[in-house]
Amino acid sequence: MLADIFGPDLLIVAIILVVLLFGGAAIPKLARNLGSAKNQFEKGMEEGKAEGAAQTNGTSAATGTPAPTPTPSAEEKSQGA
Repeated sequence: MLADIFGPDLLIVAIILVVLLFGGAAIPKLARNLGSAKNQFEKGMEEGKAEGAAQTNGTSAATGTPAPTPTPSAEEKSQGA
């Protein structure tokens, strides 16, 4: 059913509408901006993975120093004793 809705006819109509709305000169700029946004997103994802891995290893991703160890509160100390 979805194949009927999103078939090649709809794709052709969508391309024609984009060309009419944005003009032929704006489409390459739009494509470059989309590519740049994709690259920035992937770069951010990689930085997030690196930061998460560094936190798992107990170091700070930014400085490479050991992450601060959280100190237990008085309530946690009394529960553990």
